[in-house]
Amino acid sequence: MSTTATVIILVRHGHTPTTGKILPGRTRGLHLSELGKEQADKVASNLCSLHNVKAVYSSPMERTIETAKPIAKTFGMKVQRHQGLIEADFGKWTGRKLSDLRKLNDWEKVQKNPSLFRFPDGESFMEIQSRMVSAISSICENHKGEIVVAVSHADTIKAFLTAALGTPLDLFQRLHISPCSVSPVIFSAKSPFVLAINSTGADIAVLLGQDRP
Repeated sequence: MSTTATVIILVRHGHTPTTGKILPGRTRGLHLSELGKEQADKVASNLCSLHNVKAVYSSPMERTIETAKPIAKTFGMKVQRHQGLIEADFGKWTGRKLSDLRKLNDWEKVQKNPSLFRFPDGESFMEIQSRMVSAISSICENHKGEIVVAVSHADTIKAFLTAALGTPLDLFQRLHISPCSVSPVIFSAKSPFVLAINSTGADIAVLLGQDRP
């Protein structure tokens, strides 16, 4: 890895009691399940061999902070909250069962034309992508040539990765981001380079070439 490049390691939060069942959005008071805590410890262990990690940022939601804390502890630092990494505002869809949402006509729009969709009384996917790009850009500006961990949410990470890959937002749903998966992106002077997507077991130090003397 170039010494002038900045690396942002995007991490989705761990499993919660609502994962795969409910669309919690920005509902407060949602914590990691026991499985999620195990996943957070594991991802911290997977990242511990990295050097030059200078900061750990997190969405302000409880589940992301709880995921970020073991990672930050590994590197002897505190979690920095970043509002730009927060979960999507799902508006009136917040708290609804996914099984019910899949029956709505708008669900097809979310799957095939997210660039044209706005959650009722919530954000549009274009706004989600725009704020994520802005958030990551600001983090990169503050950490030139360094490695930073940023803990966020599935849809926000997917929205950012489509921008980094230069693919249309309408292909957003072709990406899958698992709980506590890692997606490192290298930012050089020319353009971002997506090193991996949805990695759950790889040694990131190997991907970054830090395993070599």
